[in-house]
Formats: sequence, C-alpha cells, structure tokens
Amino acid sequence: MNYIKHLTGFFEKVTTDYDLNPTHISLYMAIFQLWNQNRFQNPISISRDELMRISKISSTATYHKCIKELQEREYIQYNPSFNPFKGSTLNVLSLDFYTKPLVKKDIKNFINKEATLLKNSLVNEQLNEQALNKHQTSTKHVPYINNTNTINLANEQIQKNEKLNLKIEEDTNEKETQKKLREKKVIAELGRSGTKQQSIPPDKNEVITYFHEKNAPEIEAEKFYNHFESNGWLVGGKTKMKDWKAAIRNWLLNSQNFNKRPTQNFVGTQKPQPHHLQTATHKNYGEPL
Repeated sequence: MNYIKHLTGFFEKVTTDYDLNPTHISLYMAIFQLWNQNRFQNPISISRDELMRISKISSTATYHKCIKELQEREYIQYNPSFNPFKGSTLNVLSLDFYTKPLVKKDIKNFINKEATLLKNSLVNEQLNEQALNKHQTSTKHVPYINNTNTINLANEQIQKNEKLNLKIEEDTNEKETQKKLREKKVIAELGRSGTKQQSIPPDKNEVITYFHEKNAPEIEAEKFYNHFESNGWLVGGKTKMKDWKAAIRNWLLNSQNFNKRPTQNFVGTQKPQPHHLQTATHKNYGEPL
C-alpha cells in the first residue's frame, strides 16, 4: 500500500467533488491517521470521540453527516456496531484509480459514472423545485423566484412595521417615565400640608409682606426675622424650621397673649405691702398671754 499515491488520488478526487467541504477533508485525514496506525490494514476499529478530537469536529450530528457522505461518495465503507461496548469498523477504499493512467475502458466507465451522478443531481433539483412550487400560496402564473421575492418583500415590510411599533412603544414608555419622575419630584417638594415647601431662610421682603397681610406692624417683622436669623432658623433652638409662615402665625399669637398680661412698672410707685395678719391693729403688749 503506497500511502503517497493514495493521498494523491484522494486530493485529485476531492478537487472535482464539489459536494465535500473542509469538514469532510478533516474527518478523512483523521481516518487516514488511524488507518496509518493500523499499518494500512482493513478493516480498522474506530472511536467516534477520537475521530472528533483529531478532526476538530465538535458536533455529533456533523460527524455522522460527514461520515455518511464520505461513504456515499465511495471514500470509505462504514460499518456501525450500534453497541456501546463494541467499536464500529471501517474500510478505507482504495483511491489509486485516480493516479493510474486511464485506459479507454476506464475513461468510459468514469464518464458514465460522472454523467449518472450529474443526471441524478439534476433530477433531485427538479423534484425539489416542484415540491417547493407546490407549496406556494400565490397564483400558478407567477414563477417561484418571484414568489420568493414577494415573500421576502412582505417579510421586510413586516419587520419594518415591527421596528416602527417598537420604537413608538419605547418613546411612549420614555415619556411616561419622564412624567412619573416629574410627578415624584413635585410630590417630594410638597410638605405634609399639601403646599409646596418654602425656602428657608425666606427673603426678608417676603416676611414683611406676610406681616402686612396679617395686619401686623413692620417692627414685628423685623423682630421675627432678626430673632430666627440669629439662631439659624431653628424652632425652639433645636428643630429646623419647615414653614416660616406658620412660624409667623405662632409669633403673632404669642405676641397677642403676651400683650394681654398686666404689666407692673415699679418705677415711681410704692412697693406692694404684705397682707396683715389676722390680729388687731393696735395690740396691747402689756396684757398677759
């Protein structure tokens, strides 16, 4: 067995066999390596995992497809065992035919074989085309290729409509999100009373204007502003002020209550005398007790 002639015949056959791809060649070279280790004796026992590892085929389906097509193209003869405890066997078919000079009989057989394969291929293509035309939903007068183009155009239009609808939906969702964010921002700015929170400290002119609205003198506005400006706008010296208008109303109420108290001016007046005891005013201290 001359492996150089065999490989030469393999590559000469592969160059004219357009049904094979690099995966088939890789798998055949892996088989050739195992055949070489077996000293080119047929049959050889093969392992699927080992062949997939050497040929770099990662899919089991691809492996079975390639080995089946190599057998159909008469590169190998595959004998599966269907037994996990017993390996499958394989015969590597001789390809020296492609390296020997062709006689007239061989040339005739080769031409007839290639013509038969080409005829079968054309028949299969016609059957596939007829089967596809049979399942078309358009009229019989329209060629199949036009049907395909029409379907593709319809699919493209459907995809464009889906993209447009998706974009409109995204824009709508974004607008709703922005609206919710604005509502949350407004709610966050509202106090417990439902009114918008006031800036602290307030403007002095706003304080004076609010005192005028309450018919209070401007001097009271000055006292109020100076008092809370000095303590950092803290209520009771501890809690930060939240509503300066409410603080003004409390200020006015407290000032009214304070003005109602009786004032005692001790300047220029006689100090109050303690009450007399329940005894006679003129007591005779000469009387015995």
